[in-house]
Amino acid sequence: MSDVTSTPSDRSGAPAAPPRDRAKSSRRRAREYALQGLYEWQLNPRDPGAIDADLRDAPEFAKCDRGHYDALLHGCIEQAAQLDAALLKFLDRSVEELSPVEHAVLWIGAYELSHCLDVPYKVAINEAVELAKAFGGTDGHKFVNGVLDHLAPGLRPDEVKSARPKQR
Repeated sequence: MSDVTSTPSDRSGAPAAPPRDRAKSSRRRAREYALQGLYEWQLNPRDPGAIDADLRDAPEFAKCDRGHYDALLHGCIEQAAQLDAALLKFLDRSVEELSPVEHAVLWIGAYELSHCLDVPYKVAINEAVELAKAFGGTDGHKFVNGVLDHLAPGLRPDEVKSARPKQR
């Protein structure tokens, strides 16, 4: 049996259930559950409704922001091709060569940058980096950070411009 508090994935390599943490925000929980669903969808592209139903049965699911989870899981699946096209410009490999965890994390970050304008761009990037740290491979978070940092100016030019220091 896998100890989810000390290992980021179970023996199959799938992202483990989110660790129990009372201080964790409902949005972070939503991202973690969406990550699990996107990972499963990549490895076993079954009906997203069935994946969704399975995730909703988890005991801790009630603590997540269900609206944000729905937007992330279903939005990323529906727009996977568009998200991949946007990300591809900043990847050093094909999307097929990405690990499923990093791919799902990049979808979540790109989706939030594109569609969740209530989430500041720095928060969207930071949350994706935190997902990659918790569930991805060694140094995968650095890759995720670099890709999303390059993607952000094209999706949120005014917000990025006002947040970055002016160069002389």
